[in-house]
Amino acid sequence: MRIGMLTGGGDCPGLNAVIRAVVGKGESEYGDNFLGFLDGWRGVIEGRTTPLDWGCCRDILIIGGTVLGTSRTNPYKVDGGVEKVLAALKAHEVDALIAIGGDDTLGVANKLMAEGVSVVGVPKTIDNDLSATEVTFGFHTAVQIATEAIDRLRTTAESHDRVMVCEVMGRHAGWISIYAGIAGGAADILIP
Repeated sequence: MRIGMLTGGGDCPGLNAVIRAVVGKGESEYGDNFLGFLDGWRGVIEGRTTPLDWGCCRDILIIGGTVLGTSRTNPYKVDGGVEKVLAALKAHEVDALIAIGGDDTLGVANKLMAEGVSVVGVPKTIDNDLSATEVTFGFHTAVQIATEAIDRLRTTAESHDRVMVCEVMGRHAGWISIYAGIAGGAADILIP
């Protein structure tokens, strides 16, 4: 089977680990062949690819970000984007597609399923705001970093008798705020 793979949206820890694990398991257990689309859905629209095999994926765990690149491109918001995606998948003889991303990336993947594309979505978002999964990868690292920042702010606030406000990411979800606020001993936590 020929499988395409892409990463979309913001980066987070674990992207290269997913790519490596999928390629390693797919090659060794099932004899699959992999193709990476560069820069998320934009790479699919433009037909920009890179071959993926165990040789190029074996040592990517230590590399930050994603070796495939990413973008916030949505084919449904690009003139003729969906048609270009379907044409690229056909031209590259892709039997199935693995989309690693958050709400927007997986939303596109879901719509493409209705177009007849075989898609597997890997839930990745630091916001932890995707349904059908308890915790998305990247979330715990975001909480850890936010908690460390709150710990530093707290000692400064106490020694100077000040109030400190720390704003964290999360878009429409307050999970990072709640977890990091509780872990950091915040007096108040405001969520969306």
